[in-house]
Amino acid sequence: MQSRACHTAKWGMADQPDPPPALPGTTPPAAPVRWLLIALAVTSLVLGIVGLFLPVVPTVPFILLSAWAAARSSPKLLAWLEAHRAFGPMLTEWRRGGVVRRRAKWLTTLTMSGSAVFMLLTFPKRWMALVVIAVMVCVLVWIWRRPEKMPDAVPPAP
Repeated sequence: MQSRACHTAKWGMADQPDPPPALPGTTPPAAPVRWLLIALAVTSLVLGIVGLFLPVVPTVPFILLSAWAAARSSPKLLAWLEAHRAFGPMLTEWRRGGVVRRRAKWLTTLTMSGSAVFMLLTFPKRWMALVVIAVMVCVLVWIWRRPEKMPDAVPPAP
């Protein structure tokens, strides 16, 4: 059986300092709420990772949801997400300015387009596919309206 130190080193968590409290200035949630938030964070993380391999499952919204839930329940999971080489920059950019990179926008558009075609061909009722496609179009419009790079520093007023 592996020791805890070996297990955390395997997942890249051994070199990280102890994270700060989940949300500074707030009291931690009650134990049942905390466990529900942790479950939401882990489930969202797993779904986000699955989304890397399955085009029908989105990655970015699940990773953002995971970070949101972890910020309220698990400082260690949040620190791991923020230090992750793939998820960390995305979370930092989102937190600092709601940034969605152009590459992510195009990947999302292509993925949703493929999913829309798949649904039109396989859903038993066309109206079901059209409802889901309408929601996807709304999400795409919102995503494409997001900034693509970090906002420049605003100079002080004269």
